[in-house]
Amino acid sequence: MRLGVIGFGNMGSAIAKGFVSKKAMDITNIGVFDTYDKTRENAHREGFSIYNDEIELIKHSDAVLIAVKPIHAKVLFEKIAKDIEDKLIVSIVAGLESTTIKSWIGCDKRVLRIMPNTPAIVGEGVFALDSDSNARDDEKKTLESMFSAIGLVEWVEERLFPVVTGLSGGGPAYVAMFIEALADAGVLHGLKRDVAIKMATKTVLGSAAQILETGIHPAVLKDMVCSPAGTTIEGVKALEDYSFRAGVIEAVSAATLKSKK
Repeated sequence: MRLGVIGFGNMGSAIAKGFVSKKAMDITNIGVFDTYDKTRENAHREGFSIYNDEIELIKHSDAVLIAVKPIHAKVLFEKIAKDIEDKLIVSIVAGLESTTIKSWIGCDKRVLRIMPNTPAIVGEGVFALDSDSNARDDEKKTLESMFSAIGLVEWVEERLFPVVTGLSGGGPAYVAMFIEALADAGVLHGLKRDVAIKMATKTVLGSAAQILETGIHPAVLKDMVCSPAGTTIEGVKALEDYSFRAGVIEAVSAATLKSKK
């Protein structure tokens, strides 16, 4: 598959570079267009094929990854509509439903919507792929393989994308806040800042890896750490006193409702 990428910002570039670094694609099969000259120049230096406009890129692609800001999407889709032909459109534009995209480019066009998150930059992303997509089976299989190389892939109905946005899309921000709070507590009680941040970050990373690799329920891991009348259960009680879990649920719910709007 020859992949064209329109919009080579943080997420578009992270996905393309991830495909290359994890050997899911050869860099010669990835074309790039971005409206910023400096971005195109940087991509060219890194070895990507650069195109001077969107139409030229589409002509040399089998699938086109749309990674532009939502505010620019309508103008872009209307501009490229007549040149898409039989090419697959892969959209990571937040909040933009497939039906809306097709209203701009044609109802007969194939669209696969994907919701990524920022850890894709380090090959640890979470990708929700639209199970309702009209992409061909071979295209779905190919893209699932590609995205699996840089993270977790789950096929999700498009109607559930708002909650995906609230959970895995916004999740890195919530986790970053938790890590910062853990580190702040360490500093409060005497740890150096850099040491506290590294310890907090590795604790989150290690706990997540333990849950994923062993398949244990998070509650089981919590119970494993909580000794009777021990230090950790005292900390857990404090989190419950401050409605920690309810606060996290409210954060995801608020982001989900905002996404629906």
